[in-house]
Amino acid sequence: MADITDIKTIVYTEKTLELQEEGIIVVQTSTKMTKNGLKEVFKEYFGITPLRINSLRVEGKVKRFKGKEGKRADYKKFYVKLPEDAKIESLAV
Repeated sequence: MADITDIKTIVYTEKTLELQEEGIIVVQTSTKMTKNGLKEVFKEYFGITPLRINSLRVEGKVKRFKGKEGKRADYKKFYVKLPEDAKIESLAV
């Protein structure tokens, strides 16, 4: 079952702030999160039923640091469309 701890962060960039004006928030989660799981989390913790959820899987980049190669973590990004009257107080910027 999905849990609130699977949500890593809310993404705040210029593009995502424009999307927030339209009622869409961007959430970065662990790779094991599913659309249905995220929907359950929003219902349970925020009391909001999302209208639409789109997902995107992001592969971690391979980077070098002091000659050693490493890889950033993989994650999923979800675009969550909220109802017009829905407000999440902790997301206010």
